[in-house]
Amino acid sequence: MTVPPPPREAWLTPRRVEPVPGTPFAVVHLNVPPVTSGLAVGALVAGIGSVLVSLVVSCFGLLGAQDGWGAWVAGAFALISGLAGAAAVALGMLGLRQIRRAAPPPAVRFTGRGLAIAGIVCGATGLAITVIGFAASLAIQLAS
Repeated sequence: MTVPPPPREAWLTPRRVEPVPGTPFAVVHLNVPPVTSGLAVGALVAGIGSVLVSLVVSCFGLLGAQDGWGAWVAGAFALISGLAGAAAVALGMLGLRQIRRAAPPPAVRFTGRGLAIAGIVCGATGLAITVIGFAASLAIQLAS
């Protein structure tokens, strides 16, 4: 009969070993590897989505402005892009807060500061492109 290999956690070097008084046993504290923040990843995904939909706002708004439907379509997509951009900024801020929080040793440490910042920047850029594209399409449509 073969013996199964030790669990993966056994391959890690212990951070601290505390003997239990009066017994031959000890408590082993292992290092907990850092985890990428889900909030930071969500912020980046929402930010990229906001930028992509904001480009749709600008394209449809400017293409249809002469025919009279550009501002309506741009407004519909602007709602989606605005919500995604606001969600990206909010998730990025919460992700940065989660990453900055000091955790006691047995707790999980979070990483992904760059992802959170990129999500905030993409979300804000998407919001800016949305506002500019919608305003331009509305101005062109009202002028014609």
